[in-house]
Amino acid sequence: MEATPQVPLEYMRLYTDGACRGNPGPGGWAYVLKHPASGKELEGSGGDPATTNNRMEMMAVIRGLAILRLPLTIDLYSDSQYVLKGLAQWLPGWKRRGWKTAGGSPVKNQDLWIELDQLIHKHTVRTHWVRGHSGHPENTRCDELAVAASRSVGR
Repeated sequence: MEATPQVPLEYMRLYTDGACRGNPGPGGWAYVLKHPASGKELEGSGGDPATTNNRMEMMAVIRGLAILRLPLTIDLYSDSQYVLKGLAQWLPGWKRRGWKTAGGSPVKNQDLWIELDQLIHKHTVRTHWVRGHSGHPENTRCDELAVAASRSVGR
């Protein structure tokens, strides 16, 4: 009988999504954290009455990472190319250039990028793109929560 591989206790999956009704407009963010070893799951969501879709995508990741107290290995799943490319490709260059883009313009959402930069250095974060609205269960759940949050703040 072959042994089942064990998932380390120090491992989590973080699924995130943001939504905005109008851009800018009322927005919502949401995350689902899954701990495969224990089967436990945690959801979180919130909103902002005047924001952008990119800020909500970033807030979902920030809030999901911020509740984790111990350093972990995290597989981050998002449908936001902006967030994933920012984390995996653009962030080091922005920091080297004093938070300027390659073209010399100030980085948009710098406040949130700085917060994300601090949070990802606490953990080992591996990024994964998920096609939005494609039936991925956790992405669908995050979308439902984010849209509900955007409606609750945009009344």
